[in-house]
Amino acid sequence: MSDKTSETTAIAAPMPLEPELDEARKELVDLINRITRGQDGSIETAVPGLSVHCISKPDGPKHAFATPALGLIAQGSKRIIVGDDIYVYDPMHYLVTSVDLPVCGQVRLTSENEPYLGVRLELAIDEIGKLIGDEKLPAKANAPASRGMYVNRIAMPVLEPVLRLLRLAETPEDVPIMAPLIKREIMYRLLVNGEGARLRQIALQDSHTQRIAKAISALRVNYAQSLRIEDMARAVHMSVSSFHHHFKALTAMSPLQYQKQLRLQEARRQMLMAGVDVASAAHSVGYESPSQFAREYSRMFGAPPLRDKRRWLSEAENDALGASPMQAA
Repeated sequence: MSDKTSETTAIAAPMPLEPELDEARKELVDLINRITRGQDGSIETAVPGLSVHCISKPDGPKHAFATPALGLIAQGSKRIIVGDDIYVYDPMHYLVTSVDLPVCGQVRLTSENEPYLGVRLELAIDEIGKLIGDEKLPAKANAPASRGMYVNRIAMPVLEPVLRLLRLAETPEDVPIMAPLIKREIMYRLLVNGEGARLRQIALQDSHTQRIAKAISALRVNYAQSLRIEDMARAVHMSVSSFHHHFKALTAMSPLQYQKQLRLQEARRQMLMAGVDVASAAHSVGYESPSQFAREYSRMFGAPPLRDKRRWLSEAENDALGASPMQAA
């Protein structure tokens, strides 16, 4: 990942929440605490696609793959790097991801006594497309080519239905009927609020954004193959120059950089989670040169592949030794 940031998208300096929003935030904290019961980790709720997160001891930056979702924070903050862009959000802001993006994120605590508490709601792009097709949806100007991730100021019309969705986690019998209705309301609020025009673009039939999203889906499947920009552009009916422009506008990186991050993240997953050796992992994701793989891996993860693997195994062993029987399980 580049050390430089050609463009930065970040929130302003923290300011106190309005009384109504602050009360809602406190309820969000309470709901997340009741679901997690004070235990660190991520928990899927009874509502499909809705999860909560509690982190009391955040460590270094984590590489991951972001998929379309809404992210809210009740306590703490989060810093995310996508290509050369930096996004920071906290209880006063929410984050929307509209396309699949390789990211590097780091959680920050407000204080040692307050864990990071967050909520993630998966966004169904096909459902957003249906909502856009509703003639009663307020018209919005088309957005120019722009990033597939953005931060927006939180407001009660977005936060309040999220609270109602979280409350459903305690009444599972209501989920089948009520959850789809509340999710539709949340998607509506995202579409008409702030940067919602960006979200519209991903669901608009035959928009440049949707075409690039299709190319991204194909790239995620075929990441180990040699990348031919001409073929990718032709497959989504775009010129090579237009494809390059819109791909970088949406993802903050070139197709080659995107593929490289896909390859390295998958190689690391194979080594750390599946026990695959370094050479096999490198070959399986498309690297023919072990030295090139080692260089690019070190640049992205901060250590050569074998050292990174040994460090991860050592940390995992220490965590297991220090955990309670329930945590270790």
